[in-house]
Amino acid sequence: MKTVEVLVSGYSMWPTLQDGQKLNCIEYNGDDLCVGDLVVVRHPFNKNLTLIKRITKINSSDELWIEGDNPDPTSSDDSHNFGYISKENIVAYCKHRRA
Repeated sequence: MKTVEVLVSGYSMWPTLQDGQKLNCIEYNGDDLCVGDLVVVRHPFNKNLTLIKRITKINSSDELWIEGDNPDPTSSDDSHNFGYISKENIVAYCKHRRA
């Protein structure tokens, strides 16, 4: 199991994760994911942008609905903006509970 160190940038995952915090995640290789897991994903429309979000839904096509933890809806570019994402966009994940 290979780990990936991720640097949090921004406040979309506040209060769970802080800007500048380092997070050790597990490289994604098709592992089982659950609602509540954090995922590091390539943005579906900008492959140069990587996001850290929480899985809040998994549909019958095995696509993920991901959201930031920040209660301010304008603080996060997530599935509210681009819909469900394919698992092929996942770089890494971690089992991390809400603050």
